[in-house]
Amino acid sequence: MKKITTIGLDLAKNVFHVICCNEHGKVIRKRMLRRKEVILFFTQMPSCLVGMEACSGAHYWAHQFTALGHQVKLIPAQFVKPFVQGNKNDYNDALAIAEAVVRPNMRFVTPKTTAQQDIQALHRLRERRLQERTALCNQIRGLLAEYGLVLPQGVNVIRRSIPELLEDAENGLSDLFRQLLAQGYQQLQELDKHISRCISLGSKFAHISSEKASFQCQYLCNY
Repeated sequence: MKKITTIGLDLAKNVFHVICCNEHGKVIRKRMLRRKEVILFFTQMPSCLVGMEACSGAHYWAHQFTALGHQVKLIPAQFVKPFVQGNKNDYNDALAIAEAVVRPNMRFVTPKTTAQQDIQALHRLRERRLQERTALCNQIRGLLAEYGLVLPQGVNVIRRSIPELLEDAENGLSDLFRQLLAQGYQQLQELDKHISRCISLGSKFAHISSEKASFQCQYLCNY
């Protein structure tokens, strides 16, 4: 069998599709792999160039294949699409990746290190909590407005005003709404704790959060 030099791998959660090509770009092998079969398959392959789309899970597999001695290149999905031939299916996607990865002017995504993945996860979870907190505060303000209590915008205003509203027995709030408002205030405190925890964890990465590292992380987060 002719030597395999390039592999195009179409990533998935459970079922992967592989196209193996020789140095001339001719397909000499293709296979469907279950997730548990992927590592064994690449362990048995000679060292070669492995191309994948820069999608969910790509950086994990890049680490695994690099450890097995393969050269791994990640391609933004929009640069793979022009190489898809015929109807879109998993094998054609893998073939398109195998063809795109050997193009001399192709733009690639650098695989993230574990530290960069940690930072990305930290930022994304913190951003999610911030969005949840903003949505909660807006909801509380809207509900209070239905009772004739209008609060200015701002998280600090909500933090300060809710205890005062709960203690004020003359503001016209029903017992049921007071319970709901207390629950909302508890949720707000929990979100504040999550956000503070993210900030605390982020400080532990201060040694790699230089201007250059921050720029690289922003670039990688786009993919």
